[in-house]
Amino acid sequence: MTKESISSFISRLTVSLLLLLTVAQHAQGQKIFKQEKDSIPFFRGFALSFDLVGPAKLMLSDYGEYEGALRINLHDEWFPVFELGLGHASHVDDEVTNLTYKTTAPYFRLGMDWNIKKQKHGPYRIYAGFRYAFTNYKCDILHEKGLEDHVWNTKSDFGTEGISCYQHWLEGVFGIDASVMGPFHLGWTVRYKRRLFHKEGDIGNSWYVPGFGLNDSDNMSVNFNVIIDI
Repeated sequence: MTKESISSFISRLTVSLLLLLTVAQHAQGQKIFKQEKDSIPFFRGFALSFDLVGPAKLMLSDYGEYEGALRINLHDEWFPVFELGLGHASHVDDEVTNLTYKTTAPYFRLGMDWNIKKQKHGPYRIYAGFRYAFTNYKCDILHEKGLEDHVWNTKSDFGTEGISCYQHWLEGVFGIDASVMGPFHLGWTVRYKRRLFHKEGDIGNSWYVPGFGLNDSDNMSVNFNVIIDI
């Protein structure tokens, strides 16, 4: 091998080694070959929440709910949720039938929320999720003033008490919550509700379904929650 060949080989080898060293340093700086581990644990605790919209509806209208929830925090990303509430209604149809509708019953929801915010571990979260919900309730449909018999000029009672009903439905949920001080959070959710199947009484449809709202095939609702991390 001539001196010129040896010199050319050494030069090429030196240039190649310098290039490899430069690439390795750049890769280390960009953390291509070494990925940082997420130091946040998978199980992050529980949260209890209470809705303020339902009690406000009870004060201002003929129906409403008391509702609380238990939510599990898995890595600030997945949130299994169990919700329990008590719905109440006492409504008189003054314009058409003068029928009185009454019910008080619990309802249950089970589902999951996902934190869709890019930075999962920040002071606030953006959720998307779903719920499967169920209620088994009894209602009274009465004509408390009585039906008038214009022939005999008398009044007779009309209606039924303790009508057995149930309903299953699905909910799509979108919400936001933010830390305000220590373990306390405030948040709101918007829910679209779609009835799956149900049973109602023989003398008419329920005016209100606990947890679902005014009776229809679908419904919308808003919750404003006070949340405490445990």
